[in-house]
Amino acid sequence: MIKIRAYAFAVFLYLGTLLIGLVCSPLLLAPRSWNVVFIHWWCGWILGGFEKIVGVRIDLKGVENLPDGAVLLASKHQAMWETMYLYRLVPDAATVLKKELMYIPVFGWWNLKLRMIYIDREARAAALKDMMRKASATAEEGRSLLIFPEGTRALPGEKSEYKPGVFALYRAMKTPCVPVALNSGRCWPRSGVKFRPGVITVEILPSIAPGLDRKTFMSELETRIEDATNRLVAD
Repeated sequence: MIKIRAYAFAVFLYLGTLLIGLVCSPLLLAPRSWNVVFIHWWCGWILGGFEKIVGVRIDLKGVENLPDGAVLLASKHQAMWETMYLYRLVPDAATVLKKELMYIPVFGWWNLKLRMIYIDREARAAALKDMMRKASATAEEGRSLLIFPEGTRALPGEKSEYKPGVFALYRAMKTPCVPVALNSGRCWPRSGVKFRPGVITVEILPSIAPGLDRKTFMSELETRIEDATNRLVAD
């Protein structure tokens, strides 16, 4: 039964996304604000289908730690799931994405329309400077920014090196940084279609005030996210 549900959701996700994306593509010519509303609905449609078809429950903790106004949201990354969930949690947040994702049909179209921030990881210094400029402009617009500091998805219980780009954004935005811990990898696989029922817990951790030096900030961010994530995975 679990396998049947997993494959049923995979069809729902990939085929449904392709069809909706193609049918609704004329919206790309509409104002950006219309597309923000549409993508919020679209993410909700996918997340709702995931919960109902696979049999997943979401437990959100610490929402009181999310300040008003623009913030830098730095999250653990285990699955595609959190890119949608956190986008709905923080209205119109700009997500930092690798440049390669820009060329994916449907997915790339709307990310460009929503003015997400793409980074060319091969450009290094130039990419970092461009990302800081865009992050500063994003904060001035009153939009929050979502980044996954490890730069890639990790299996539950695993950790990748935290990239220095998150500190560059923290310094450029001059806003609080809100760490996020989660255990989505228990139900949504890093790749493939082995979706599993269960409970996904998302924990919004106390924010880190702006103004810290690089070493202090990176140590504090990594410690908070990893300690909380390890606890959630163990639970």
